[in-house]
Amino acid sequence: MLPEKKITIAVDGYSSCGKSTLAKALAKSLGYTFIDSGAMYRGVTLYCMHHDLIDHGIPDKEAVEKALDRIELHFEYNPDTQISELILNGENVEHQIRMPNVAANVSRIAALKSVRHKLVEEQRKIGANGGIVMDGRDIGSVVFPDAELKLFVTAAPEIRAQRRRDELRSKGVEISLDEVIANLMERDLIDSTRVESPLIQVEDAIVIDTSFLSREEQLSEALQHVAAVAQ
Repeated sequence: MLPEKKITIAVDGYSSCGKSTLAKALAKSLGYTFIDSGAMYRGVTLYCMHHDLIDHGIPDKEAVEKALDRIELHFEYNPDTQISELILNGENVEHQIRMPNVAANVSRIAALKSVRHKLVEEQRKIGANGGIVMDGRDIGSVVFPDAELKLFVTAAPEIRAQRRRDELRSKGVEISLDEVIANLMERDLIDSTRVESPLIQVEDAIVIDTSFLSREEQLSEALQHVAAVAQ
């Protein structure tokens, strides 16, 4: 039986821990709206790459800030894939934003103050009325610090790397495990040490370690926490 009270659920954690998979399943089970905040940062990154605003991995901060007013992002539900896909300036870029070259640049774009301010404002508008599950790096700490439920998802590093490699292979992208590990380590460092909205585990977050839990077990555990706060 679904809880009557519509709450805001913040799901944070490092990349490839399974937080998006859990957040999507949780939203579907509850009949909530799922918002992939990471996709929004990837969308901005893709725009910057297409307009030569990143040089050898270093963003042109001033040029990126000026370009933000020309970037429009929203999600459209695809009945075939059964997910909400990212639309960047009228183009479906869901596949493009999942590629390794975008992953290699997104943390540096996401570290920019101007980018974070723009997207945090957009995310707060989307979640103003509750009944949402949003995942990312700073959802419980910055975007929705008053969320009724905050989850912090984690997993062992070697498991994260293998999951990421399997995901890329399923999309036809061949990459070595060493490359995946290097990318994850770099992203972890940038995400957790950036000045603007670093990834942290807030005190009132509930930790879910997905290393050895099936997807069903992860969802079951999360739903128990929802039931405890949505009475």
